[in-house]
Amino acid sequence: MNPSTNTLLDSMATAVLALDERMRITYLNGAAEQLLGISARKALDQQLPRMLTIPDTLFARLREALNNGQPFTERQITVEPHGQDPQLVDMSLSPFRAHDNSTALALEINTINRPLRIARDEAMVAQQEHASSLLRGLAHEIKNPLGGLRGAAQLLDRQLPNRELSEYTAIIIREADRLQNLIDRMLGPTTRPQRTPINLHEVLEHVRKIIIASAPDGVKVRFDYDPSIPECLSDRDRLVQVVLNIAGNAVQAVGEAGTIVFSSRVISNFTIAAKRHPLVAKLSIHDNGLGVPEHLIDQIFYPMVTGFDSGTGLGLSIAQSMMNQLGGMIECQSTPGDTTFTILIPLEIAQ
Repeated sequence: MNPSTNTLLDSMATAVLALDERMRITYLNGAAEQLLGISARKALDQQLPRMLTIPDTLFARLREALNNGQPFTERQITVEPHGQDPQLVDMSLSPFRAHDNSTALALEINTINRPLRIARDEAMVAQQEHASSLLRGLAHEIKNPLGGLRGAAQLLDRQLPNRELSEYTAIIIREADRLQNLIDRMLGPTTRPQRTPINLHEVLEHVRKIIIASAPDGVKVRFDYDPSIPECLSDRDRLVQVVLNIAGNAVQAVGEAGTIVFSSRVISNFTIAAKRHPLVAKLSIHDNGLGVPEHLIDQIFYPMVTGFDSGTGLGLSIAQSMMNQLGGMIECQSTPGDTTFTILIPLEIAQ
């Protein structure tokens, strides 16, 4: 393929592969690299079954297409890229003539999971914005009378003839301040992100060391990083707060003994909340703790929702809001003993 054709195919969200008569991969675009979880350099000349597990009946149809030259489409089939989660896909195959006049196959794979995830992410962002709008309105309605209540308590304290009664005005002032702090936390940061060149692994390691120092001795904190991730433009302080919040929840989830793993990967041509990015960093924090209760998994990023008895239900909501401000998103997959929070952040490369 010529360079312009390669550029066009690499810009597609559909995974495209070319196979020769021996089912060896002779070309794959960026979306196919993402689907297979492997670079083109490593995948080229490898036989398809070594990279992607597909149903036997479908593999037989691929063989048949080499002989009869007939295209076909299979919908809603499950394939499994080696070392990754199974994917529900639509697959189209078109035989064509290669340069040496042999029969080759063009394979197009559309993941059905992807549009479902995009729709879910869009709904989450919309609900997050709606909840934030409600909170801002609620905070405005509470702040004014709360300030008046605190001021009145201070004035009353000065007029009390018996200083022993000051204990009660002190309680009013202290509780008013506590409510004020709670409201401020609910609203999250009000300033714009300060984007500077940052090393994402420095952020992960900074938080990992904090977790190692504070976690019980029975908790193992490991890492699995992709060293190829470049520096990117983002707000370090906010990203540290996001990672620290998620990692802190992982420590609570594993209790006195368990394993927490910090990992990083790069994915290409990835869509976050309806916006497509050429490169996205995938920062994951995995733990083998109790997991998120099933009835909370779809609400875990909403304000005042928590799976911990001592939780306020604000940490993950604020973290998600911060990631939205940075153009990213947090996702969660959880079953008992297997929970992963994934931070997706566009790789705006620092020049």
